[in-house]
Amino acid sequence: MIKRLLPWILALAAIAVLMLTFLYSSSAVDEHAQRPMPMRKEIPQRPNVSVINVTADRYAAQVSGYGELSPHFSLTLSAQVNGQIERISEQFEVGNTVNKGDWLIKLEQSDYLAVLKEAENDVAQAKLELLEEERLAIRAKAEWQASALQGQPDSELVLRQPQVTAATAKLAFAQASLASAKKDLQYTHIKAPFDALITARNVSIGSFVQTGNEVASLYSTDRLEVAVPLSGQDWQSLPNFSQLTTPVDVSLKNVENNQSWQGQVLRSQQHIDVDSRQRALVIGIDNPLSQHPAAFAGTFVEVSLQGKLVDNLWQLPSSALSQRGEIWYVATDNTLAKIVANPLFSHHGNIFINVPNDFSTQTTAVLTHPLNSYIEGMHVNPVEVSIDE
Repeated sequence: MIKRLLPWILALAAIAVLMLTFLYSSSAVDEHAQRPMPMRKEIPQRPNVSVINVTADRYAAQVSGYGELSPHFSLTLSAQVNGQIERISEQFEVGNTVNKGDWLIKLEQSDYLAVLKEAENDVAQAKLELLEEERLAIRAKAEWQASALQGQPDSELVLRQPQVTAATAKLAFAQASLASAKKDLQYTHIKAPFDALITARNVSIGSFVQTGNEVASLYSTDRLEVAVPLSGQDWQSLPNFSQLTTPVDVSLKNVENNQSWQGQVLRSQQHIDVDSRQRALVIGIDNPLSQHPAAFAGTFVEVSLQGKLVDNLWQLPSSALSQRGEIWYVATDNTLAKIVANPLFSHHGNIFINVPNDFSTQTTAVLTHPLNSYIEGMHVNPVEVSIDE
């Protein structure tokens, strides 16, 4: 009997051992899980920031503006007499340049020659009549003196003074008519009033023009000008041009292809434009078509000129100014701080701002690329770079 039960007893004993082992293992796992984890000490991460070390210095103000080159003189040339166009100069073509006094159009002038000859005849006739009246006046005066009459004649007609005056006036009128006839004859040759570039031609051979008809459009080639509107702050950065004895050179650059020219300050406008609410500085380029490259009217240019020397400024890359108009810097404890800045002027990708009084005698690490996520008091690791990076 015992031999038959022995396998079952061993099986039950094995099962009991397994259960006890399982229960012990579960208890040990639970106890280990409930033990507190060891705490790791976290070291705060400081982001790297690019900075440049700047100090207050003296810089020449740079003033810039934009405008369109326009000719010194622009003219719509009109006929001053009536007539049919008989000849047109070979130079009278759009795009050609002409010199002052060059003829462009010749009108048929037979009628004006006839008027001129008639006026010359009238002058000759009037001179003859005046001479005759002067001779008669001399004879009348001699006869009056020979008559031994006392005093003056009762009428001026006796000495023929009114006749002489009338003959003198008639001669003056005839001479004026002759001058007018000569001028009309000259007007049959339409000439360039100044050195010019022809921009439009409105007539051809055989056309009949009347006084006032437009025959061409042209503009002068002696100088191009650009009026650059400037703000009040810009004017404060510039010298008083009326007190300068030497010309002020100005750089002009074509905004489309960066072609550049050298110009000079001509004058400053003494009124404020009602639209822009700004006052303009007028810059000129002499002999624009002889420049290398040539400068043309209608070109939109950027104008740059040097102003007064200004003390206590920081020179910073334009990227140092945040979108909120702030300059971020690293304080002595390597934390971030900021100041509100209004650039005084900019030049070649740099901005120049007035240095706050607290920073005027020290070197300051200014961030070159501040982010919107920065907050004051944030710890950072400053990395110095050059201003060109």
